[in-house]
Amino acid sequence: MDIIKKSRDEIITVDVHAAKDLISQGHRYLDVRTEEEFKNGHPEINALNIPYMFCTPEGRVKNPKFMEQVLAVCGKEDNLVVGCQSGVRSVYATTDLLDAEFKHVRNMGGGYIAWVGNGFAVKKSDPVEV
Repeated sequence: MDIIKKSRDEIITVDVHAAKDLISQGHRYLDVRTEEEFKNGHPEINALNIPYMFCTPEGRVKNPKFMEQVLAVCGKEDNLVVGCQSGVRSVYATTDLLDAEFKHVRNMGGGYIAWVGNGFAVKKSDPVEV
C-alpha cells in the first residue's frame, strides 16, 4: 500500500486516506493552521487546533508557545496526526514534535486541501481553546 513515505529521515507522511483511518482508530488530529483558517472549515473529527504560525503585518511568524500549548493537552506517547492547509506547516510542526521526543507523530500530506479534495466531511466551528 502506498500510504506511508519517509521524508527528512524521521518524519512519516501519510496521505489523507491513511490519516482518516488513523484518526478513526484513535489518533488525535492536531490542526496547526491559524484560528481563522480552522474556523473557516476543518475535518469533521474531534480536531484540536493549536496554530504553529500566526499572521502578522510583517507576515507569518512561528507561535512561540506552540510546544507549551501542545504539551498542555497532549502527552509524548499520544498518537497524533498533524495537519495544516497544504502539508507544509505540518511538516515543520511534526519536526518540532519529534525533536521534543514525541513518539507517535504522523504528518498528513496534502493537508486540509487534500481532505476537502477527497470529499471528506468538514465542519465550521470555533477552535478548541488551549
